[in-house]
Amino acid sequence: MTGRAVKRLYSAGVAATVAAHFAYLLYVPSGGFLALRWPRTTALHVASVAWGVAVVGLKLPCPLTSLESWARRKAQMDPLPTAGFIDRYVAGLFIPSGRIGVAQAVAFAAAAVSWALLARRYRRGGTPTPAP
Repeated sequence: MTGRAVKRLYSAGVAATVAAHFAYLLYVPSGGFLALRWPRTTALHVASVAWGVAVVGLKLPCPLTSLESWARRKAQMDPLPTAGFIDRYVAGLFIPSGRIGVAQAVAFAAAAVSWALLARRYRRGGTPTPAP
């Protein structure tokens, strides 16, 4: 493989990682509502939210950010900012830079609301799978 082809391969890895990161950021606030329709996805959503809480609350490193940083180095691209993915792709573009904490709180609150709706359904005798 030529150097150019390898660089393109790592650049594609960066793009795939960015796409996965955006998908995750959309899934955290919405996944519980999807679980109202597809209850078998509840465990995946709980794990996703737990990981998000750990990354935000405990300041654990995000594996997607680490993967993107590695692929960017291999592709000889500019590095991510110190704060990572959020600063590069989200802050100032989708959310005002000073409001990231508010956006995170809203995302986790949306997940909590969806879980409350799921719990209510199960307390009322709802089945784990929706009726056809």
